[in-house]
Amino acid sequence: MPAVSKGDGMRGLAVFISDIRNCKSKEAEIKRINKELANIRSKFKGDKALDGYSKKKYVCKLLFIFLLGHDIDFGHMEAVNLLSSNKYTEKQIGYLFISVLVNSNSELIRLINNAIKNDLSSRNPTFMCLALHCIANVGSREMAEAFASEIPRILVAGDTMDSVKQSAALCLLRLYKTSPDLVLMGEWTSRVVHLLNDQHMGVVTAAISLITCLSQKNPDEFKTCVSLAVSRLSRIVSSASTDLQDYTYYFVPAPWLSCKLLRLLQCYPPPEDGAVKGRLVECLETILNKAQEPPKSKKVQHSNAKNAILFEAISLIIHYDSEPNLLVRACNQLGQFLQHRETNLRYLALESMCTLASSEFSHEAVKTHIETVINALKTERDVSVRQRAADLLYAMCDRSNAKQIVAEMLSYLETADYSIREEMVLKVAILAEKYAVDYSWYVDTILNLIRIAGDYVSEEVWYRVIQIVINRDDVQGYAAKTVFEALQAPACHENMVKVGGYILGEFGNLIAGDPRSSPLVQFNLLHSKFHLCSVPTRALLLSAYIKFINLFPETKATIQEVLRCDSQIRNSDVELQQRAVEYLKLSSIASTDVLATVLEEMPPFPERESSILAKLKKKKGPGAVSVTELEDSKREGGELNGGGDRGPDTSAMAASNASTPSPSADLLGIRSVAPIGAAPTSAGSLLVDVFSEAGPTAASAAVNDDGFLSSAPPSEDPAPPLSEADELLNKFVCKNNGVLFENQLLQIGIKSEYRQNLGRMYLFYGNKTSVQFASFTTTVSCPGELQSQLNVQTKPVEPLVEGGAQIQQVLNIECLTDFSDAPLLNIKFRYGGALQNLTLKLPVTINKFFQPTEMSSHDFFQRWKQLSQPQQEAQKIFKANHSMDTEVLKAKLLGLGSALLDNVDPNPENYVCAGVIQTKGQQVGCLLRLEPNAQAQMYRLTLRCSKDSVSRRLCELLAEQF
Repeated sequence: MPAVSKGDGMRGLAVFISDIRNCKSKEAEIKRINKELANIRSKFKGDKALDGYSKKKYVCKLLFIFLLGHDIDFGHMEAVNLLSSNKYTEKQIGYLFISVLVNSNSELIRLINNAIKNDLSSRNPTFMCLALHCIANVGSREMAEAFASEIPRILVAGDTMDSVKQSAALCLLRLYKTSPDLVLMGEWTSRVVHLLNDQHMGVVTAAISLITCLSQKNPDEFKTCVSLAVSRLSRIVSSASTDLQDYTYYFVPAPWLSCKLLRLLQCYPPPEDGAVKGRLVECLETILNKAQEPPKSKKVQHSNAKNAILFEAISLIIHYDSEPNLLVRACNQLGQFLQHRETNLRYLALESMCTLASSEFSHEAVKTHIETVINALKTERDVSVRQRAADLLYAMCDRSNAKQIVAEMLSYLETADYSIREEMVLKVAILAEKYAVDYSWYVDTILNLIRIAGDYVSEEVWYRVIQIVINRDDVQGYAAKTVFEALQAPACHENMVKVGGYILGEFGNLIAGDPRSSPLVQFNLLHSKFHLCSVPTRALLLSAYIKFINLFPETKATIQEVLRCDSQIRNSDVELQQRAVEYLKLSSIASTDVLATVLEEMPPFPERESSILAKLKKKKGPGAVSVTELEDSKREGGELNGGGDRGPDTSAMAASNASTPSPSADLLGIRSVAPIGAAPTSAGSLLVDVFSEAGPTAASAAVNDDGFLSSAPPSEDPAPPLSEADELLNKFVCKNNGVLFENQLLQIGIKSEYRQNLGRMYLFYGNKTSVQFASFTTTVSCPGELQSQLNVQTKPVEPLVEGGAQIQQVLNIECLTDFSDAPLLNIKFRYGGALQNLTLKLPVTINKFFQPTEMSSHDFFQRWKQLSQPQQEAQKIFKANHSMDTEVLKAKLLGLGSALLDNVDPNPENYVCAGVIQTKGQQVGCLLRLEPNAQAQMYRLTLRCSKDSVSRRLCELLAEQF
């Protein structure tokens, strides 16, 4: 038997535990427990009053029996009685029993609450901590109702000991998580926030957990915490490990507190106060610098603590997305981890770089690590790391490296783990479509995809390739030839047969001139696969056969013989039997003209959001595809081809008598809706005329036939534009995609594309909470003169936004004449019963309608001299607001929309641009000259335009960008 501990040890409990351990069978254990329960019951019911020690011992035995898995139905009152004891050990056992065994609906809860109140008011720190721990452990609504107003008072009281403050903060956090409606900070808010300045680091650590949780639900009430958090972080980061000896973990000062402070700052946008922002940037630079220093210890705990702070700092840098230098440095630091021997670090580095790839400032830096990422995809042992490598390749892909990345992903697919193959297939299909400059490459890629991983190619993928082939005349012949060659393989995947049947049925005539692919050869090739296919594929092939009769009359007899055979017209499957009978009759009795009309070529598909992208979002799960994932195209003009959600319906293929023409496929995906009265667009046009003269022009929110609303007058009670609205607008002068606004409730992302005087904007509203947004409405208005300068049409949004969900709104924009103001976006919704009302400025600026113009040096300066009238020129000399990095400057000037002209200015340090602003009424030529002075950290910006108001407006906008 183990030795019984001295002092306050309970010998009887030790003996009982020893007896249980010595039991040879389950029956012996139950017998011993029943004997003990009978003994305890008799002691509790006996006439002799038990002393505190005995009560504590028997309650402990009951607790141990409960933990062994047996039900306990008595002893609760004795445990409650222990709460009134003045001995710590007795009170501790009483609270422990209550925390574990007492139900929140128990009749004893009132007695327990009274005992807890007595302990909280006792001012004995030990008893107060026990009571707070019990409240937190039980965490019931009844506890919250009883103590939610008392605990904040204890937390901020000046005479409360530090250990009690820690317990109070964590107890309040627990109650807030279980019953947020009962924990109202109100008057205590500022005093709780100021706990971040407390001298005791333990109190700060506990308080910051509470403040972070409260900030996520009520950001405006706690926004004063930002400056205090930055101040505290600065003191920790700049301190030596000896300064905070009690809170230094393997030479890293207060790592847990540092991580929590960085996480708190991620709840808010960058600080508005320049001094606070500067101090924060300094902290982040220091953290990045320390990561480069040699380790002070070889122990893994040191590197873990150091890296934990580094990754939180990088997360904050990514969250702000406003400091190019920090973003590039963060990317370089993560690049070093890609080849680290520690698997977890490689995983985290890949995951963080996926987010960095969506930033315009760090995308190029991420691309420099492409070879390392490809190597990780091929050689990593851990499948989760390989999946993150595939995600990063997907995120860093753009026009310059699309073919390389798609080829590598296809190569990896042959040996990829089965768990990630479907997602890989979707990503390859999306990238091939998004960056397909040459559509023959796109067709080759998708057919290769079907060949390599046919079982994982969903219907959406092969539907999509057919939609694109039908919508593009220039690729139809190539697709028919390629799919014919692919079908000649001895073993063909069924999806390949589906694609082949559809494309040859529509466009087999384009390759019928070659004897090797004559009509009869095509038919025999398709029919050789017929008996190996499932019923839906056979149905599609029958539709292809009837199409062949229309395309190639010489095959009519052969195909009718196939349709006439018993295996078709007497097929057990109703669908196949019906098709065979109907197609046979159709080919027999219909004249050539009727047959040609019924079986004419399928019309182009209407353009919508790509169904492949929708499937990938669905596969990732709700909320997993955030706006940042949609930003991965911000460096390139190319967006997804808008894709129809419907697949190529095989029955429709057989009777495609619709004759309405539709615009050909559009790489920019901005043709999803053709408005009322719009003239049919040519295949070469990139953007439909979304604002016909016949369309609604009044300011009232009239709905046209496509569901678009004209820009409305300001609503009755819109909130005034946010104080940071102009700053948010300026962020988008040189870019079209990104996060427009974010607080603790809502994230608004934006993706836009412009051609000539027309534009299309997609707004993504993301619910960051777990609570539904009700009565969600958005209104776009053009104040004052803007109504006659800009025409904006919007599609209405869904009134309910589920927790964690994201909805999309489409805006069509037309520039009528030059303008200086921005349209206003008012958003209203109810969250937890409270009305949320905010107004932003939509980032529609005059430079969005720039068309770049290439010029020689001679032409540029000749035109420069022609625009010599004083009112045509606007000039500004100003101090640099950002780093004078050459690549960043070029990226911003290109993002402006004009053409950046090389070797034009005699001074190679200067930048010159040229472009034409397209409005409905006129074209405004613009020339720009930017002269940086790196030594003085100054710029001189000169603009000359054929219209003076445009010169002034562009000068104002651009001066904020550099």
